[in-house]
Amino acid sequence: MGKIFLKTPREIALMRESGRIVSEVLRLLEGFIKPGISTMELDAIAEDFILSQGGIPVFKGYSQNGRGKKFPASICTSVDDAVVHGIPSPVKLQEGEILSIDVGVTKNGYVGDGAWSFAVGKISEEKLRLMRKTEEALYIGLREAKFGNHVHDISAAVQEFVESNGYSVVRELVGHGVGKSLHEDPPVPNFGKRG
Repeated sequence: MGKIFLKTPREIALMRESGRIVSEVLRLLEGFIKPGISTMELDAIAEDFILSQGGIPVFKGYSQNGRGKKFPASICTSVDDAVVHGIPSPVKLQEGEILSIDVGVTKNGYVGDGAWSFAVGKISEEKLRLMRKTEEALYIGLREAKFGNHVHDISAAVQEFVESNGYSVVRELVGHGVGKSLHEDPPVPNFGKRG
């Protein structure tokens, strides 16, 4: 693990402003998600809103360590079993799919980043259960994010809940901190050992 940068109250307020835009983008897009819209259309809506709020879409043009292919869109859109980092396309969403949208915004030099999953029209009971259990796992993990605990206390709580409900966690990708850059320490996996 690299260095964790503690934020001042002023920096936290700036991060909160970027996070507010992320949250509002997700709420805005929810109203447009229906069968027949493309993720490319959703990307255009998101980018327009981010810019109208004085923000910059942090994903657009992003590449890991400044090398390699640059991400071409303002949001990541992952359908059904695509885990994350899906590229918006002209393909129309279909009834019964799950769409995960990841949004990153920079404003005043600080990043906000968040994702949410949405049902496209009416979804199966199996997919509805998956969405409910993953949302529950989020809140179970958040309850462990408290003074005196370790990052892996969060990770273990998520893993235990998810696996006890018959699902598995992705081990190749992790959550992360934000601040002046999109990916800051600490990494936050969805699996681990308490303590």
